[in-house]
Amino acid sequence: MILAAFVNMVFNVDNMNDPIGIVVMNNLSMSLIQKNNGLCNCLLFMAMLFLVACDSSSEFGGNSLVSSRTKVDVQGDGTTLAAIRQRGHIRCGVSTSLPGFSAPDSQGNWSGLDVDFCRVLSAAIFADPTRIVFIPLNAKERFDALQAGEIDILSRNTSWTYTRDIPQHLNFVGITFYDGQGFLVRRDAAINTPEDLNGAAICVKGNTTSEQNLVAYFRQRNMIYQPVIFDTSDQSLSGFEAGRCSALSADRSALASMRLNLKNPGSAVLLPMVISKEPLGPVIREGDNQWHKITRWTFFAILNAEEFGITSENIDGFKHSNNPMISRLMGEEDSLGQNLGLDDLWAYHAVKLVGNYGEIFERNLGMNSPIKISRGVNNLWTNGGLQYGPPLR
Repeated sequence: MILAAFVNMVFNVDNMNDPIGIVVMNNLSMSLIQKNNGLCNCLLFMAMLFLVACDSSSEFGGNSLVSSRTKVDVQGDGTTLAAIRQRGHIRCGVSTSLPGFSAPDSQGNWSGLDVDFCRVLSAAIFADPTRIVFIPLNAKERFDALQAGEIDILSRNTSWTYTRDIPQHLNFVGITFYDGQGFLVRRDAAINTPEDLNGAAICVKGNTTSEQNLVAYFRQRNMIYQPVIFDTSDQSLSGFEAGRCSALSADRSALASMRLNLKNPGSAVLLPMVISKEPLGPVIREGDNQWHKITRWTFFAILNAEEFGITSENIDGFKHSNNPMISRLMGEEDSLGQNLGLDDLWAYHAVKLVGNYGEIFERNLGMNSPIKISRGVNNLWTNGGLQYGPPLR
């Protein structure tokens, strides 16, 4: 009778979704095992495999979260590159205006570290660094624009965090700039450390990690402050300059850039203290593995180029190198570009037409630029920094 009831339940697979059915199955299984009947135990094992395989609505079946996410990834693979090629340009989301990272001049020509990364991608895909449409976005709208497919990549001084990476289903390409949050204060104010800001008004841009970091920093120290929140960097800087707050808080690189836009840049100083880790980098939508690999390995290529000493000016002198990794970067060995869906000269064009990472950093943020930020932790690992490109092998 037990075996008959068990077999009847096996072919009524809907019982697996019924808690009572699961309990009955467990009890029947124990009864069979206790009788030590070899045939029954064999049937039990086979039936359990049958149930798991047939039930498409369980957490292991075809309608599970993991399964549906995988289908989305496969269906989306390669679509971004195909769309870019069809329209003839990359749609690059950038900041509304942050000199050194992304900002237009009076003629509408964009420049900056984030801008140049999009140019690197354009060079890798089209052998032309100008096939881009730059779309300025504020902090509030940037992720919505990316998720909606209005842009192909967000290259806009964006911090890589768990919340953005996992729940929002985004993929960060890499860390193009290691940063940390700080404070800009008036030179004539008696403010030397963040602790001196207890009870003060602080200007900050909304919908950013900077806003979140302030809350955490002050709460951990049992301090209070009055947030004065703005939508854009320009608005927050204007608020600071107008005296609406005692300090302006943002990533230190952003503060160094924003200070240049003050009527009197020398009237403000950047406190040396850092209150957070801010790994900044480009972001793409989750689901297109090919586009993720193209963007990531193009970044790694310009890092490796700097490590090899290859620049936009001397790159042709590295043709026919005895170093196999240089030969791969030059497109002369192993067809790395074809594996990405690109021409084998993808990395060569990226470096030749835009530059290696060091060149891009120095002209936009380095000591010879208006921003004057030292490489520091953004140096190559061979020079004591954190920048590191996986090997081209």
